[in-house]
Parts: sequence; structure tokens; C-alpha cells
Amino acid sequence: MGACASSSRASSVPPSLEEKKTFKWMIDGFSSLLDKGDVWTYSSVFEIMGIKWYLKVNPKDKKNGEEYVSLRLELSNPSLKIDTVVNAYFKFLIYDQSYGKHSEHQVTHKFQTASSSSGTLCMIPLSTLKSSPGFIFNNSCVFGVEFIKVVAAKVKDTSETLFVQKINAFTEVKAFTWDIEDFFALKSPSYSPEFELGGHKWFLSIYPTGYDKNGNYLSLYLHMKTQNIPNQNSAELVDYCIGIKNQETGKHRKEAGRCQFSKNVDNWGFNKFMSLEDFKDSSNGYLVKTKCCIEAEVTIVGTSKMV
Repeated sequence: MGACASSSRASSVPPSLEEKKTFKWMIDGFSSLLDKGDVWTYSSVFEIMGIKWYLKVNPKDKKNGEEYVSLRLELSNPSLKIDTVVNAYFKFLIYDQSYGKHSEHQVTHKFQTASSSSGTLCMIPLSTLKSSPGFIFNNSCVFGVEFIKVVAAKVKDTSETLFVQKINAFTEVKAFTWDIEDFFALKSPSYSPEFELGGHKWFLSIYPTGYDKNGNYLSLYLHMKTQNIPNQNSAELVDYCIGIKNQETGKHRKEAGRCQFSKNVDNWGFNKFMSLEDFKDSSNGYLVKTKCCIEAEVTIVGTSKMV
């Protein structure tokens, strides 16, 4: 019995159904383009992988006193929605028409449709192109772009709306005073008793040798008890002021801020509120024997909601 040899046939896709991945752009009369100088020339819009693009070339782009041939790939924005990001992996190509040794420059770029400049650049020294007869052949030059992978996705934005309250100039600013009887007995950190201002509960913290433990500064912070904040996406805009009283002259040392307090960030303050040298200098009146007085002023000036 004769042996029957198995056979297989490679499946083929009709040329009309093959997905285009490369755009080739021949410029005939390239010397005339060079004569026009530092000017961008645009290709026609082409579609590859479901997205419309165009190439730009500047034959005499300048950088640091040198001349370059610059290629730029850009999205044709009208082809996409404004909230789209296109991640593309591709190659810029400059064809060697004599020897087939093309110049390739691989690029990964995120194209933003909302950006006024959504492209990416490839720069080749003009001298390099002129030195090889294959790149400029019979006064023509061939550029291209080969796409390897393209993924379009909707932008996932986070937005916040901040509602700022109208502040009455005659509103009385309320404050809390924390009397520390023995500064040298403090641990790092130490916390004040809780107090209530503006409908929220707060407390202060002090790092007697600095938050970063470098021993040169006093660090002070204001903390909000966040149980009254409804969810992770809400916040309170707060004007706050933390001060250390001068117990002799009344000229207190103060630092102020306007920040949002939320469940995610429930404290703000000052890493380097005051140098320990100034704080401990008895002539300044901030530390009298072992006692110091810290004051906090708190005013709610707005709310925010993030979606």
C-alpha cells in the first residue's frame, strides 16, 4: 500500500483585507523643500488601526545651532472624542533607496486628544541624510511610520468642585489655647486635648525636636476629627493659624494656611515652624522656664466634592 503524504496549505488573506500598518511618504523635489528653510510640511491624513494620523516634516529644524530633519507624527483630532488617549508603539522610518538599510527610530508615545500638541518628534541631523546617497536619491526622500501596537482608551478624569463661602468681615475668629506646663517632658509627638470649632472637632500635635527628628526645629500640626465628613470624596476648606504666644510682649509667632481637610488628608501644619534656638531663647518669651502656650484659630471657608 502506498504511503499517503499529509499536506497542508498556508491560509492567506486577500490583500484588500490586510490591515495596513505602515504609511510611506515620498517627497519628490526634496531640494526645493530644503530651499524653503525652517518650515513644516504636512502629509495627507491617513488611517491606520482605526485612527487617523498625519506626518509633518521640517527639513531644516534648528537645535543648539545645528540643522535637523524633524519628523513629527500627530493625531488627526477630529477623528476621536476629546476624552480619548491613544497609546501607540511605532517606528519612524527613513528609507535608504539604494541599499535598503533603512533608518528606524522606535517610539512609545501617549497621544492626548485634549492637548493642543498631541504629537511626538524624531530628529535626524541633516548632515547624516546628505552624507548617504541612499537617503536622498534622485532628489527624492522617503519617510514613513510603521505602527506596531495602538490602543485607544477613554480618559478617566477626576474632577473637584470647590464651594467657597462668603466670609463676613465681622465674624469673630474663635481660637483654642493649649498650655504646656513642661515642654521638656513632651514626647515626640505629643497631642493636645480635643476642641471644637466651626462644627468640627480638632486637636494639635507637636514634635519637640522636629518631625524629621533633626533636632533643629519645632514642628506643629492641626488635625481634624473626620467623623462628620460624609465620605472619602468630600472635604472642608479651612483657614487656620497656629501660633506660639510670647508670654511677655504679646507679639506671638504665627503661621497660617488655607487647606482642605478630608478623610484622606486630616492634618496640615508646619515641619519647620520655628528653630529650637529661637524657641528656647528666653529673651523671645516663647518658653518661660518650662511653659509655652500654643494657639490655634480655625475657620471653615468652603467645602469641596470630588467625582
